[in-house]
This record gives sequence, structure tokens and C-alpha cells, in this order.
Amino acid sequence: MITIRSALLGLAAAGTFATVLPAASHEQGLPAAVKARHAQMQLYAFNLGTLGAMAQDKMDYDAEAASAAASNIVKLSSLAAGPMWAPGTSADDVDGSRALPAIWTDMDGVIEKAVALNEAAVAMEAAAGEGLDSLKSAFGPLGGACGDCHKAYRQPE
Repeated sequence: MITIRSALLGLAAAGTFATVLPAASHEQGLPAAVKARHAQMQLYAFNLGTLGAMAQDKMDYDAEAASAAASNIVKLSSLAAGPMWAPGTSADDVDGSRALPAIWTDMDGVIEKAVALNEAAVAMEAAAGEGLDSLKSAFGPLGGACGDCHKAYRQPE
């Protein structure tokens, strides 16, 4: 069971397959909380990219690699991420942040999406090493959980 604090990570979890970050020079001037969120999204993207490539038959299925990527996503979705979501770090406050202010006003919705992400990640972890068909079946709900959070709480590019 994840705690409310760790559930906050879910709002960051909407990185479906890739996150485009600002240029490195701009990234250096961002608050630590925003940098941490960007780093977390990069880790999601890296691991989802591995699973997605296998699910789309763009990469040979490898049970060990799939299991490792899925395990990483579970760990990411279980972090106590509250400090990464400090007030005053929304897109309205910080150039380079895409976090919508709704994150801080709709905590029930954020937690709901965080829990959904964690549940989808746990299901992927169970499926990833069981064969390509199992991975493919679990991938849609995982990507959907990411996308649901982005639709609600991330500013479009």
C-alpha cells in the first residue's frame, strides 16, 4: 500500500514514453524540486521506452530486461515524492515547469492517479517476465495511467 506522500509521485508518472526537457543551461537555473521531477520523468521515460519497444516489436523481448524496467517503474511510483512538488513550482511560477497549478488544488485527484499508476506498475512488474503477450497486455494500462495524469496535470508543450 502506498502512502499519500508516495502517491504524490503518481502525478509525475504521466510521462508516457518520453519527456522533452529544457536545454541544459536552462535546466541549471531551475529549482531543485523541478530538476528532481524532470529527472524522475527521464527515468520513467527510459524504462517505459524499454517496455514500449518490446511491446511494439521494435526490440526483441528479453524477460530479464523487461522485469528490470518494470521493477524500476514500481520503485519510481513508490517514492516519497512530496518534496518534489513544493508549492510555488508550477508552470505559472517557474519557467521550465509544465506542472499545472491544479496539482496543488486537486489533491484527491492527484492521489487517485498516483494510486492508479502504482497499481498498473505493480501489474506490469508481475507480467513483464512472463512473456511478450503478458507484457503487451500490461503495457496499455500502464501507459494509460501515465497519460491520465498528464492530461489532467501537465501543461501541453
